[in-house]
Amino acid sequence: MSELRVLSDAFIPELPNRYKGKVRENYDLPDGNRIIIATDRLSAFDVILTSIPNKGHVLTQTARYWFEETADICPNHVVSYPDPNVVIGKRLDILPVEVVVRGYLAGTTSTSILTKYRNGEREMYGITLPDGLSDNEKLPQPIITPTSKAFDGGHDEPLSAEAILEQGLLTKEQLDTVWQYALALFARGQQRAAERGLILVDTKYEFGTDENGTIILADEIHTPDSSRYWIADSYQESFERGERPKSFDKDFVRAWVTARCDPYKDPIPEIPAELIEQTSAVYIEAFEKITGKRFVPDLSGATVLDRIRSNLEPYFSK
Repeated sequence: MSELRVLSDAFIPELPNRYKGKVRENYDLPDGNRIIIATDRLSAFDVILTSIPNKGHVLTQTARYWFEETADICPNHVVSYPDPNVVIGKRLDILPVEVVVRGYLAGTTSTSILTKYRNGEREMYGITLPDGLSDNEKLPQPIITPTSKAFDGGHDEPLSAEAILEQGLLTKEQLDTVWQYALALFARGQQRAAERGLILVDTKYEFGTDENGTIILADEIHTPDSSRYWIADSYQESFERGERPKSFDKDFVRAWVTARCDPYKDPIPEIPAELIEQTSAVYIEAFEKITGKRFVPDLSGATVLDRIRSNLEPYFSK
């Protein structure tokens, strides 16, 4: 793996007002827009596990496909795409609730409904699930399992619609709008995924408000980082065997880690180079399968960061 073509950090001192997230680097511009650079960092269990070649490119361009496919459902933050890893978006006040929509009893994290269900919980996120469900079984209907948005790098905490209103995190009107958007986006995502031989299992959405209070879809949508995809023709046989269906997401990296440690308590072992290369191939394959387009890496510039710097030069502080 050549470090030259891996974007582990996107610090550009000529750009103003930097904020470094787990995966993305953000720069707020004076005109009210935000530069969002998707790095190749891989985040899970609230930590950075490693960096995956081409991941940032895939995430940005997969999200671009979905933003364009869902623009009729709700407004989104996109202004322009000056680089394969970069979106210029409208700066928003991000709502303090992360909206997760789930269509199947699945997951590996502590907040996933499968983990909770295995632990005997039936009431979660303000929803009651029936007894007798099996791992990875399709739910009677998609459900929303919101969590608090941990802006300070802390843990996301489970919420319910009732708790969101009680805590004043959203108004009733905001909650109704966000829930309506999320379910409609998920339905469109499942429909398009099915056409490509995929199952969109679950996903998360982030919304913000603009200067007029309008709710706008932000961050990313239906990418391998924010969503769980299964290969449709692998589902039934895997389900009947009690195995996890073949996936197009970072779940298999999570599975590799959880097989070797408790990632919330123990030091996480170094991810082997072979798994990193395999993960990169999965991201590229996911892009091609989801969008129906061939992935062509942009090899201009001595490094990925050099290429991004060149493309963002018009935004440098004078």
